[in-house]
Amino acid sequence: MTQSPSDYSYLGQELSLFSHALNWKRYWFKRIAPFMGRTVLEVGAGIGANAGAVCDERFVSWLGLEPDVRMAADLRAQTTRGEFPSQCQFQAGTVANLASDSHYDSVIYIDVLEHIEDDADELRRAAAHVNPGGHIIVLSPAFQWLYTPFDTAIGHYRRYTRRMLEDITPPGMRVRTSFYLDSIGLLASLGNKLLLSSSQPTKKQIRFWDSYMIPLSRWADPIVGSLFGRSVVCVWQPELRRSESASN
Repeated sequence: MTQSPSDYSYLGQELSLFSHALNWKRYWFKRIAPFMGRTVLEVGAGIGANAGAVCDERFVSWLGLEPDVRMAADLRAQTTRGEFPSQCQFQAGTVANLASDSHYDSVIYIDVLEHIEDDADELRRAAAHVNPGGHIIVLSPAFQWLYTPFDTAIGHYRRYTRRMLEDITPPGMRVRTSFYLDSIGLLASLGNKLLLSSSQPTKKQIRFWDSYMIPLSRWADPIVGSLFGRSVVCVWQPELRRSESASN
């Protein structure tokens, strides 16, 4: 059963904690920007931290969907006050609430898909709203063996590997690319799990990770071939029809 926005209340407290991790946001955005296009649907807008950090004049429109009605109302109020770029709009709801004729160059899930119990069905719904030549882009926490009480506390059903994401490819779509990000952060997360067992990172830890580990990961990830990391990215695009394939 699809949960209606009026039924949904976000469980996590990490949104404000990670909202100032600007080095991290700039890093993942640089890696997915080639697949974004000009019109974006962000599923799970949260407190608007992603749109506020990366939405700029390169985008014609950016629609943020947020199932928590109160959070969506806050985002709309901020939009009215001019706190987001003019092309950013927000509405309460999920992909299931979209009009059938609404289509976008990219549908993005930034640390969101792991909160959705039926992830395969979610991607199937999203695929119906992707323009020809467009993409679905997912960034999620990587590796179930890094799952901690913090994941449980903020409503994560799972952490992913590349294979897990590729295995839920929606009908009519194909994997364009998949890779890991933040290899240095993975080592820190592993150390926390084995040695510290913190249930939630502190602001000081987030600042250290964003200020020092992310710059190191930007250097290290290409060296290790993006074969492991704290986060995983998968990008899908519509399969070419026979006529399109023949013309290419």
